[in-house]
Amino acid sequence: MIDDLPPLREVIATHDLRAKKQLGQNFLLDLNLTAKIARQAGDLTDCDVLEIGPGPGGLTRGLLAQGARHVLAIEKDPRALPALQQIADAYPGRLTVISGDALQIDPLAHLTPPIRIAANLPYNVGTELLIRWLTPRDWPPFWQSLTLMFQKEVAERIVAAPGSKAYGRLAILAQWRADARIVMSLPPEAFVPAPKVHSAVVQLTALPEPRFPADAQVLSQVTAAGFNQRRKMLRASLKSLHPRIEALLEEVGIPPTARAEEIGLDRFCALARALKAARG
Repeated sequence: MIDDLPPLREVIATHDLRAKKQLGQNFLLDLNLTAKIARQAGDLTDCDVLEIGPGPGGLTRGLLAQGARHVLAIEKDPRALPALQQIADAYPGRLTVISGDALQIDPLAHLTPPIRIAANLPYNVGTELLIRWLTPRDWPPFWQSLTLMFQKEVAERIVAAPGSKAYGRLAILAQWRADARIVMSLPPEAFVPAPKVHSAVVQLTALPEPRFPADAQVLSQVTAAGFNQRRKMLRASLKSLHPRIEALLEEVGIPPTARAEEIGLDRFCALARALKAARG
C-alpha cells in the first residue's frame, strides 16, 4: 500500500462508484500501477499537478504519495466527491477538488507554476483536451509536461512518424511543440470494467520553442483539413482554405498531388506560414 487509505475496491463499494460508460470511465484499481504512472510524471515535489477525471482517486493517491506539492483534481461525477474528500483529509492542504466539466473550467486560478498535468483521461474528452493543451496561442504553455493515459491506438497516433498508418493531425500538433513518447502499456484487464482495447501512457515534454515557426490556429486548420479525408490529394482537401492553395503548396515544396500522410512536420509548418501570409 502507498498510504493508509482503504483499497480502491473497498472505496468503490463504499461509495457505489461503478464506472459509467457515458462518462468514459474505466477505473484503474491497482495502486502499484497508479504509483508507477505517477512516477513517470517525474519529480513532483516542487510542482502543482492538474488531474482530470480522478474517479475514486487511485492516480491522485499516487501523485500525492510521490510528493506532489499540490494536486488540483477536476471531477465531473459527483459520486466520486466523497472518496476524493477522504484523500484530501489524509493529505491536508495538498489536494483541491473541483466538481465540474474539465472542458468548461479554467484551472489556472487554482495552480501555481511550475505545473504538470497527469491523468487517466476519460476516453470521451481526452483528445479534445490534449489538442487544447498543445495549441495555445502563446508558447511555452502553462504546463511543463503531460503524463496521460489514452487508448493505445490514440497513443500511437501521438508518437507516429510520417508515412505510417497512425500518422495524422495528433502527431503533427504533439511533435511540433513537444517531445512525445509512450512510457507504459496496460492491458484491458488492468481496468474495471475492462475496456475492449489496450491502453498506453504518453509522456509529452514541452519544448522551449516550437520545432518550426507557425501560427497555432492556422496549423490546426491545415492539419484538420488535410487529414479529414486522408486519401485525397492535398490540393483537393485544402482548397477551402485559400483560392491559391495549389500555388502555396508548390511555393513551400509540397507537390499538389501529395497526400497529408506523406508530408513531414517541417512542410506543414511552412504551409501554415505561407497560408497566413497569403491571407494578409
